[in-house]
This record gives sequence, structure tokens and C-alpha cells, in this order.
Amino acid sequence: MTDTIFAPATAPGRAAVAVVRLSGPATGEALKSLSGKLPFPRRASVRRLKDAAGAVFDEALVLWMPGSANYTGEDSAELQLHGGPAVVEAAIEALAALGLRLAEPGEFTRRAFQNGRLDLAQAEAVADLVDAETASQARQALAQLEGGLSRRYDSWRDILVEALAVLEAAVDFPDEDLPEDVAARARPGLTKLLEDLDAALAGADRGRKVREGYRIALVGAPNAGKSSLLNALAARDAAIVTEIPGTTRDIIEVPLVLAGYKVLLADTAGVRATADPIEQEGVRRARAWAEAADLRLILVDGAGGGDWEDPAGLGRPGDLLVRTKADLGPSPLTGPLKNHARAGGLQQLAISVTDGQGLEALEKLIEQRVISALSGADLPAATRLRHAESLTTARLYLDRALAQTEVELAAEDVRLAARALGRVTGRVDVEDVLDRVFASFCIGK
Repeated sequence: MTDTIFAPATAPGRAAVAVVRLSGPATGEALKSLSGKLPFPRRASVRRLKDAAGAVFDEALVLWMPGSANYTGEDSAELQLHGGPAVVEAAIEALAALGLRLAEPGEFTRRAFQNGRLDLAQAEAVADLVDAETASQARQALAQLEGGLSRRYDSWRDILVEALAVLEAAVDFPDEDLPEDVAARARPGLTKLLEDLDAALAGADRGRKVREGYRIALVGAPNAGKSSLLNALAARDAAIVTEIPGTTRDIIEVPLVLAGYKVLLADTAGVRATADPIEQEGVRRARAWAEAADLRLILVDGAGGGDWEDPAGLGRPGDLLVRTKADLGPSPLTGPLKNHARAGGLQQLAISVTDGQGLEALEKLIEQRVISALSGADLPAATRLRHAESLTTARLYLDRALAQTEVELAAEDVRLAARALGRVTGRVDVEDVLDRVFASFCIGK
């Protein structure tokens, strides 16, 4: 990291202020060239900034932050410019002319990680905090940035390291005067850790769903009222509504915020037997989205007999069976859907988008499901897929270690389990995951 990088840290376009960040050993010389002299460290100073030809391109606030006590762990600076695109472009051209390099996505945070200012889990939290759309996402990201996730993984890894020390002592010094069955001392701690990892894996989906959104699918036969309900819950015309069956051919996703959590609500194609190849693809996608959803709202046309010829395979215990068009009169369930609802443990309610009947109750019920699935006092042990993968791998090796009869093999499995947990914070074997982690970052962050 001998080169010096720069990048706009604010979004492009017209604004009152635009921030350009610099980091690296040539930062101080670059500031001198732009403003004539270095500002006082860590104090905002107004400076007239000039390009290589000596032409003034802005009068801006300049922050000079030398030393390692910075975000990146190296000499850094910020130019707080007027936010016009021409001013920002002039600053970029002036810095490039001085030999500085435009930063890659996530490169500032990657330098913070490589200089020991953040661990890998905290670096991921920076990206999550930048991308946060809801209060719950921001809370989770901030807790992770403050080290909550890292402390949990480090405590688990410490248990493994201590056990490994005991096991390796038994392997390396068999002739020494060690207590009998010294390896057995490691078993209680490892057994308790296995229970902790099982509990962590059981709740691993919660963190991912907070980040990515709780997925709700509206499924049912054509003209069951799915698009109308989507529009009502979204409070806008997100989907086309007509009396023609099969109007919706693809998945229409609408993001919502319920109780501070991100929710993805999907209108899907009507599920029915059809010879139309385009509609067949829509039905296939509808089934796939519904199967992967966290909650399915199975809609039945309450004015059309209250039944559906093909309910099998979509409902799960706890899903909602919604009878629509309740304003046209009650229509009890009959036939296979009635049996499916009873056997599948589907909660039933009736609504009308026309007069609003049952909508408030449905919204409250959905909100309760979201809160129940995503709320929790503690920070989840996994907020990304790679965290869950590391937990799964560590659990596999730990379970194998406890089943080993040879101390040497048990020690190797404990070592592999510790390595798997260490990948989350970046304490070991991180190069293979760095590019994937930082590629999602904004330029300038």
C-alpha cells in the first residue's frame, strides 16, 4: 500500500457539499499542491484549491488527518467541496494530475482492515450501515460495527484454542509427567461450544432476513385478487389490475417497511394449468418464489365459490389463507382447499380491498409474523451467508473432534474448527474472501 488513493465519498449530482477523500503516504504533498500549505491537523480549514496550472477551482473546507489514528490507519484527508459536478470533476482531475489513483470499490475500508483498524466482520458492517434502509438494519449493522459479532466469534475461537493447547500437549509430550487423560479436560468445553454453535445456526437466518428482507408471497389462482391486495398493502398502484385472467405473468416485488423491518412483498402469476408457454413460465416462477418465501398468503376468490382446484404443495403451517372480495358476501371454503387448510394449519381470514374489510387485521397479523421472526435482544450470530457457512463448517469439525478416539485426529479437527470461525473476523485465511466482501462497497468507502 505505497500508493495514495482518492475518491468522491458522496453521490454524484448537484448538491450543497461534495466530499472527496484521500488516503496514503502522498496525501500531505497532495494537499500542499492543492492549497499551498498543509492545514493544522484535525482542524477544518478554508482553503482556495488550485489545479496544476494554478487556476482556482473551488474554495473549500480541508481536513488533514496525519498518522494511523484514522479510518484507514494511514495519512488521510477530506476535501469538502461545493457540490456542483464541475467542481467535483475539477478536483478529480487535479488529484489525478498529481499522480494519485482513483480508489477501487471498498478500498478505503479494505485498508482499514489491512491496517488493523477494523476486522472483517466490522468491515462488512460498514457496508451494511451504508446500505441500511430500515431502523432494524441500521441497529444490526451498528452492533456489528461496534464489535458485537466479532466478540462472539472470538470467544468461541478462544475456547477452541485453549482446547487445542491441551490436546497438543498430550500429543507432543507423551512422556512428560502430565495428568492422566489430560485430553479429557477439553471435552466439557467443546461439548458446551457445540451446543452454542447449534443454537447460533438455529437463528442464523434472522440476521440475513433483517439485511435482505422478510419475503412474503401472494399466491393463488388467476383473478383471486393478488394484484389488488399488493396495491392495497403497498398503498400505490404497483401492479396492473384487470378482470382478464393471467394479467400478471412475472414476479412483481414491492419493498415495504413494517415495524422497522424490511419486507419484500411479491405478486405472482395465477397458479393454474395452462397451455400458454409464457404463462407456464410465470406459474413456475410463482411456485419457486412461494416455496422460498418466509410467509405465503394464499388468496382465494371469495366471490367465486371459495375454492381452488390446485392448492397442494404451496401452503405451509402458519401461512395465511385469505378469502378475498368479502364485500360480495360470505363464501365458505369447500372441497380440497377446505381439507388442505385444516390439515396444513393455515390461519384463515376474509378481506375486501373494495371496502377495506379485514385489511387492518391482515396488516397487523403480517406485522406480528415479521416481528416474531426477526426481533431478538441479541445480535444474530450470522448476518451473511458466509457467516452461516463458517458456523456450519466449524460445527462439522467440532462434532467430528468429539467423536475421535485418537488425540492427534481430535486436535486436527479442533484446529480446523478454529480456522473456520476465524474466517468470519479475518484472523486466518482471509485472502480468498476479501474480494467478495469489498466488491459490494461504494467507491470512496
